[in-house]
Parts: sequence; structure tokens; C-alpha cells
Amino acid sequence: MSEETRTMQTADTTPARAPEDAPALVKKIGKTTYKVRVHFSQTSTETMSDKIKRMLKNEIQQM
Repeated sequence: MSEETRTMQTADTTPARAPEDAPALVKKIGKTTYKVRVHFSQTSTETMSDKIKRMLKNEIQQM
């Protein structure tokens, strides 16, 4: 009987890192400074407007 080598292909789930010079929102609360960067998917088919409407609709349904 021969043994077969099987490999599993997995999607690269490592998030892309934002460049250090990318714009960021910086907010200091007390002694803690928060730095927030935004990332948008290059393959997304939903607009930001559509996403906000969907989120609001979902939130209203949960009430």
C-alpha cells in the first residue's frame, strides 16, 4: 500500500497591517492614549451607506 501525502490549503487569515503613516484617530482619555486606524476591504460589495442601514435595521429588530 502506498502512502499519499495530503496537504490542506488554507486561506491567509492574517490581517493586513496598516502602514505606520496611515491616518489615525488619536484620543486620550485619562492617562491612556487610543490610536485607531481604519481598514476597508478591497473586495467588499456593500457600500458604507448600505452597511449603516443594515446595522440600524438589525438594532431596531433587537429592541
